Amino acid sequence: MHPQARRKPLNVSALLPAAVVAALFVAWALAVEILAIPVYILPSPQRIVVALWEIRDTVAMHAAATLGTILAGFALSIVVSLPLAAYLTLSAFGRAAIYPLLILSQSIPKVALAPILVLLLGTNVLPKIVITFMVAFFPLVISSATGFGATPKELIELGRSLQTNRWKEFLRIRLPYAIPFVFSGLKMAITLSVIGAVVGEFVAADRGLGFLMTSSLAFFNTPVGYGAIVVLSLLAMILFQLVVLAERLLFPWSARMQTGAGR
Repeated sequence: MHPQARRKPLNVSALLPAAVVAALFVAWALAVEILAIPVYILPSPQRIVVALWEIRDTVAMHAAATLGTILAGFALSIVVSLPLAAYLTLSAFGRAAIYPLLILSQSIPKVALAPILVLLLGTNVLPKIVITFMVAFFPLVISSATGFGATPKELIELGRSLQTNRWKEFLRIRLPYAIPFVFSGLKMAITLSVIGAVVGEFVAADRGLGFLMTSSLAFFNTPVGYGAIVVLSLLAMILFQLVVLAERLLFPWSARMQTGAGR
């Protein structure tokens, strides 16, 4: 088959999401005009773009604050989750003792926990980072532990027959095998980090896209409020694609495995 013929489906699949989003925005704009929806209920996409452009410096400042919280919480989730997942994989005692605590931590609504964290840690950025971490770390722990534990027994037995200690077994056998699982967890974690950061900003913040959203809607400045949601969505998509790009650059074989599994 000619190379261009093979490339064509890939290009179509890459353009399809952009075309769907564009169609949704066109339908949105038409619905607002045809149905004469008031701007304080649903502004048109054009009005949102104009409103954001008029305060672009303010939007950039709030976006930078939210991005800092997202990246800090995401980085903390990586630092905690990967060693914890390794411990859960290698220790039966750890699995029995810690898994129930992990499940308990996820049963507590983060919106309800946020005011308590503000009371304990103050009104600085720390409560927002902690909430972001708590939202992001659970899927990363579970997916990483699943990957570490899914290593074929034949590989483990081969390593032990060569007198490989548990540390080398983990680094040279379990960790490479688990890379696709780890990156699946990272993709979920970075997306959930955006949600966690906004939840923290809803409770106590003087900057950030969550704060911009609530303050704008409180004064019926709905174009800016909707615009903050759009910027958050774009931010989440960009961060997700950066994780995908990191996987392709650092572990191209892992990206190819996941692409093949999705076909």
